[in-house]
Amino acid sequence: MSSHRDAGLFVLLSAFWGTSFMAIKVGLDYMPPVLFAALRYDIAGVVMLAYAFWAVDYWVPRTRADYLTVLVETVLIIALYNAFLFVGERGVSSGVAAILVGMSPILTTGFSRLFLPDERLTAVGVVGLLLGFLGVGLVVFPAEGSLAVDDLVSPGFVLLAAASVALGSVLVQRFDGDISPEGMVAWATALGAVLLHLISLGMPAESFADVDLTTGALVALAYLAIFASAIGYVVYFRLLDRLGAIEINLVSYAAPVFAAVSGWLVLQETLDALAVAGFVTIFAGFALLKRRALSEELRSVRATVQSDSEANR
Repeated sequence: MSSHRDAGLFVLLSAFWGTSFMAIKVGLDYMPPVLFAALRYDIAGVVMLAYAFWAVDYWVPRTRADYLTVLVETVLIIALYNAFLFVGERGVSSGVAAILVGMSPILTTGFSRLFLPDERLTAVGVVGLLLGFLGVGLVVFPAEGSLAVDDLVSPGFVLLAAASVALGSVLVQRFDGDISPEGMVAWATALGAVLLHLISLGMPAESFADVDLTTGALVALAYLAIFASAIGYVVYFRLLDRLGAIEINLVSYAAPVFAAVSGWLVLQETLDALAVAGFVTIFAGFALLKRRALSEELRSVRATVQSDSEANR
């Protein structure tokens, strides 16, 4: 029963995070991008702080490592990730944005080799990294066959978003604060909203006067704040405890499926063959980089399934 429940939560999380790319596209029609992201985390920050206060004891930073961890989460994983992503999504489809964000586990491996001295990159690992970047090239290459500089701007912002969250993940691991994950994300979400507002105020093209709070805008904002952020993170933490980081990383490769389908259903978006090929190539790069960990996880899953089947006989 536990394995079926975890599988259901994994699909639910993939659906929430995958369809969030479509919701961002919807909301961008009514709000400036960085201000839209800030409003999302205004709501999510309040909800997450309340949840952390209720759910865990160690939710307030106490040590230098805790504060550094929250700072990294705030700047890189919340503020810069969302600022780059929301700006970039103005020029790419939901599915393409999700595929490019799927580079973050590969970039995390690359950054870990730079900032974590115990990590080493083998020859096979280098091939995995190169496959990831080849996949990005396939995703951003236009179907008509000619690539201009303007075609790279929006995908470039989304890739910067993936790089921000990847670097942030590595630095969080390096600082290794003791604050609970719920507390860390709650404070980062709330403080990230403040930082996003400051970034928005510094952008001449953004203003509250440009916000059009239609029904579509409110639905997109509520969905992103409640389902994709607050509920999504709660599900994430539960799965992280049960499955571990490797299996959770696979959400990055399930989410694009939901992003593409929801983008097609709601916005009539399509993915060309090169984007699909790029997605497969990026996943192949991830599989090469994490081949040993994936193999161990597969053996563990097989053992669990066999144990459950024997228990039910």
